[in-house]
Amino acid sequence: MSTLDTLKQGETATIQTFNDAFLSLKLIEMGCLPGETVKLAYTAPFGDPIAIEVSGYTLSLRKQEASTVVVSVNTKN
Repeated sequence: MSTLDTLKQGETATIQTFNDAFLSLKLIEMGCLPGETVKLAYTAPFGDPIAIEVSGYTLSLRKQEASTVVVSVNTKN
């Protein structure tokens, strides 16, 4: 398992769980639900923040926040 902050640009993954109970509530309210597919859309020039596509919109997260989201990386078929 990986975390959301380790994805490469354009890579997709499926959210599995969260490592931070408090932050998970905030992320769930924004559509980051377990089982949801996310895609790393953009990374800022110095790597922080990142922008992910989830639930039909683009969400910006700090890398520290993204590191609390456990994902399984989707392989290309």
